[in-house]
Amino acid sequence: MLKNANVPAERAWNTWSERPGEMVFLPLGVRMTPVLFSSGARKATTISPPVEIRFGRHGLHGEVIDFETTHGGTRLKFSYAKRDPFCIEGRWSVREKREWGLRYWVVLCLSAENGEEVSYNHQDGAATLAVGSRYVSLVSRDAPVQVTGHDSVEALVAEMDANGYFDLSSRSNSAKVIALRFNLEMMPEARFAAAVADSRALAVKTAKEALVTDAAPAKPLHTGRNEGALDAVRDVIGWNTLYDRINARTYTAISRIWNLGGFAVWFNDQTFAALMAGLFDPSLARDNFDVAMASATPQGNFACLLTSRDSWVDRSQAPHGAFVAWTMYLRSRDRSLLEHAYGPLLRNNRWWRASRDPDGRGLVSCGTSDVGDALYKGTAFGARNETGMDNSATHDEAIYDPVTRSLSTFDVGLNCALALDAEMLGKIARELGHIDDAASFEALAKDICGRIRTELWDEARGLFANRQRHGGFVSSVCPTSFYPLLCGAASEEQAARLLEHLADPATFGGQFVLPNASRDDPAYQENVYWRGRIWANVNYFVWQGLRRYGFELEAAELARKSLTLFEQSWTSARLCGENYNAETGEIVDQGDADPFYTWGAMLPLLGVCQVMDIGPWHGWELANNGETVRLGPLSSPAGDVVITVEAGTLTLSARGAVLFSTDYRGRISQIVVERGLLSVRFPEGCTSSATFRLGPEMAARLVSARLDGEEIATALDDGCCVMDLSGAGAGARLDCHLAPAS
Repeated sequence: MLKNANVPAERAWNTWSERPGEMVFLPLGVRMTPVLFSSGARKATTISPPVEIRFGRHGLHGEVIDFETTHGGTRLKFSYAKRDPFCIEGRWSVREKREWGLRYWVVLCLSAENGEEVSYNHQDGAATLAVGSRYVSLVSRDAPVQVTGHDSVEALVAEMDANGYFDLSSRSNSAKVIALRFNLEMMPEARFAAAVADSRALAVKTAKEALVTDAAPAKPLHTGRNEGALDAVRDVIGWNTLYDRINARTYTAISRIWNLGGFAVWFNDQTFAALMAGLFDPSLARDNFDVAMASATPQGNFACLLTSRDSWVDRSQAPHGAFVAWTMYLRSRDRSLLEHAYGPLLRNNRWWRASRDPDGRGLVSCGTSDVGDALYKGTAFGARNETGMDNSATHDEAIYDPVTRSLSTFDVGLNCALALDAEMLGKIARELGHIDDAASFEALAKDICGRIRTELWDEARGLFANRQRHGGFVSSVCPTSFYPLLCGAASEEQAARLLEHLADPATFGGQFVLPNASRDDPAYQENVYWRGRIWANVNYFVWQGLRRYGFELEAAELARKSLTLFEQSWTSARLCGENYNAETGEIVDQGDADPFYTWGAMLPLLGVCQVMDIGPWHGWELANNGETVRLGPLSSPAGDVVITVEAGTLTLSARGAVLFSTDYRGRISQIVVERGLLSVRFPEGCTSSATFRLGPEMAARLVSARLDGEEIATALDDGCCVMDLSGAGAGARLDCHLAPAS
């Protein structure tokens, strides 16, 4: 049932269904469905991805949505704009016509989940239905050529397929589905609107008023440096956010395109969706994270995959959940998220050590437990699923032991994820006041890192590699060789040698990075899934590791190449790949690569993070390299903020007011904006002249300003409080203590 009375009003109208062109008012289960019919193709369609749609913009609340659709060779542009939570306006226009417009129908259907009767009134030109005491009306600027009635949208499609464009047999003013039919000869462009109200007259009036004036144009979220990156993340999350009618919940699916049943939840994919949704909408982020937490099993692990057809409870996925939870908390400061997630995350970490370390070595291997009845249970392939890198060449030498139900190898990426998980759980536990747990997890993280550093380092090759539990290293390596940077396991000398491989075009360097088999591995040439192709989630975690170790130039270069790779397909075709060809940067060269996959947006996410990031290593950060940029609004500990750089000056604003501005060049880290404090750190210090200016509202509340604990002089300039940063040392902290707001 596509109906949920508890969805927030701001998100009520949206593309909730499996039909991407369909707008649904979820609280009432009311659908407004476009149907196209081409006489040339002799076929009707409800617009099926990916062939018939090019995804455009998509606000997370449905506030702006547009797409192009091609059917029968004719190309149309559709757009929706939300006037308020209860009223949407839509448009279409012809972009390319391949047949006589008289024989090409655009049909707008109004229907409801429970089959409530829809009626059409020729006097006011409105199709209206009532769900309980509430009314929904659909109107158009131009009168439809004819109005027909049907039992379902599927029945309409079948009728048009059977009878063609010139048919009067289903004319009706009352039915479960009322279809307003237009043709492109008479209406090559059109406007329509739908509104919800508590009387029919008011619903019709509100919808008609939406046709009179234009909605304010939506501004891009990201211009200038790394332009469009934030918009791309939003659009991918927006299009892939659906309603799971089986479990009665909203969530961001892995993709609209994969057909895995009524719903599909991979644990890590769901946490990554939560991480990205958190840039815009803490509520949707929490929905996604709750879906991930709901995959916890009685045994303690998070299920690798749950669908309406299967449950992979016998295995899990690499434990990145605590990292995502802590990062989300740093952005939202929502303690309830930590309180909700802590128990399941703790049990999952303990499960790994109890279930996947058969000989007590302190490092884990992939496995498949004797529970459930899932596909691939008790097989080597099922065990590989736990890394997420199912067919990676790093598994080729791993042998499945049916007695221990595990593979014979230690997996570098998996053990690094487990070490990071323990470290992040230590932070969560300390924040929640579980001091003994915190100390235990901190010690565990240190222990695992020590074992990775000594047991999984291949000195001969100068990198980390998978290893047989009782033998030598496997021959194949992939970018998880860099994951010891992510968990802090690599020594300085090891990290330096890793950088050599990162830049080497014979292994992991090159124009398109990072290939998930080194370029000198025979598996690389196969270009199938994890055998040679590029994956966004891997690039993201390697970038995090580089940042943790202070390799800023290398991290910036990885982000630049990741964004360039993404833009190649995004700009030309609005595709966001599950994975990419490491030679050409293409997505659809392989038929099994999903072309609009949620975690593909982790590539443009790096373009956002190079301007503003919030993470475990450096807290809230802003970067000013002098390039012009406008980023936002996006979520932060201070609420929705906008970052601009103009004429070399970086400005942070919230709720329309300037918090601070500075001409300091470089990264500003550990930003804190609280009731009585605004604090920032300058990691690189200030070797040239630079100033820091509190905005007028902050300046009026300033009690004292201290640089590394020493009070500094301030001056007023145009209502702003100006401080001189000249001579500030590396890592200097500026604390501005504020009086309460009046």
